[in-house]
Amino acid sequence: MTEFSNQFSRRKFLLTAGVSAVGSVFLKGCLGNPPETGNTIQTKQVTATNVSVADAPETTTVKLGYIPIVEAAPFIIAKEKGFFAKYGMTNVDISKQANWGSARDNIEIGAAGGGIDGGQWQMPMPYQISEGRITKGNKKIPMYVLAQLITQGNGIAIANKHLGKGLGVQIAGKETFFAQLKAAKAPFKAAYTFPQVNQDFWIRYWLAASGVDPDSDVQLLTVPAAQTVANMKTGSMDAFSTGDPWPYRIVKDKIGFMAALTAEIWKNHPEEYFAMRADWVDKHPKATKALLKGLIEAQQWCDNFDNRKELAQILAGRNYFNVPADVLDGPFMGKYEMGDGRTINDKKMASLYWKDEKGNVSYPYKSHDLWFLTESVRWGFLPEDTLTNAKTLIDKVNREDLWREAAKEMGVAAADIPTSTSRGVEEFFDGIKFDPENPKAYLQSLKIKKVKV
Repeated sequence: MTEFSNQFSRRKFLLTAGVSAVGSVFLKGCLGNPPETGNTIQTKQVTATNVSVADAPETTTVKLGYIPIVEAAPFIIAKEKGFFAKYGMTNVDISKQANWGSARDNIEIGAAGGGIDGGQWQMPMPYQISEGRITKGNKKIPMYVLAQLITQGNGIAIANKHLGKGLGVQIAGKETFFAQLKAAKAPFKAAYTFPQVNQDFWIRYWLAASGVDPDSDVQLLTVPAAQTVANMKTGSMDAFSTGDPWPYRIVKDKIGFMAALTAEIWKNHPEEYFAMRADWVDKHPKATKALLKGLIEAQQWCDNFDNRKELAQILAGRNYFNVPADVLDGPFMGKYEMGDGRTINDKKMASLYWKDEKGNVSYPYKSHDLWFLTESVRWGFLPEDTLTNAKTLIDKVNREDLWREAAKEMGVAAADIPTSTSRGVEEFFDGIKFDPENPKAYLQSLKIKKVKV
């Protein structure tokens, strides 16, 4: 992170945000949920085939949590295809979490207490947990970010009753549309799966880019991903931001349409991440790299479009997503019937797991972590001086060094290993740019924000 590191001081930083409770529209899940037991699936006992004595993991056992959306695919494929076992991790449990609140609760207690050691996370949840912003009693549970799982694969779905009202990638007629709903005391209700993280950020950015203030012009809600179809059918929400297969299922079930893919809002954007409890990683550095190797190989497998049909079949199964495979087939090939007459057919817009137009997907760029923290400042989730302290915090939580070591040890081509911890300047669909060398300039360029810069 040398490109933007010098401008940040080392003052102590406290992170923030309500990662969420996704158990109901009223944040019921935030109160915490017991660890799930019925959805835990163990990998088959497979003999490691690519492990020297020197690289043998300190333990072969770990428990990872996931949420049933396409971001979880690398974990599921690493288990199903034996990639974890190939590198010595022969006893990996993959545990479906009821919602993000459950995942948070389970990482707090750890696998030894019946929870999990790590797994899939929206950003910046690993930072929030590390700094005790969303844990019980504000207890700090240090976490390490180890890899990015995916880019794209998310969308913003809208209820069919709003068809033809200008709700597309760019929102037309916003002044009349949202004002009329507010005047009728029926405000536009936009939902996401957890507050102050990825999917909250996507819908906020989409609204604000068209001049709609997400905190005053609409009503924001938290709803679990698997509950989206039912909630839109009953009319309890007008829009939803989440990962496939749920937005597209809303279209397939003819109850809504897709206003935008996140790939249209920010092409090749960072999405969800693999992160672990720091104490587990510190105790098991070789096992951590073995997990990373299995994950990387799974991501390479997932990124082969010849495997996408099989990938959809595996994820759709009862043990995992429990959905019809056809709601995954099209999107995995970059084919989206948006439900409003618009069609997308472009593999570059699909979920990507290993490489995209900007380089490596799996590598956890520190510059992306900085954007998530900066966007948190934008909406008042974090104080402005967060940016002064960001380098110290990011260096503590982001362990891209372990990713590099794992990639080199397993023989990943040098060309596929980024040489910088910054991906450079990022550009959004509205022309706004984020330069990790100057996050304050990004905040200043935004018309709708809570922070005064």
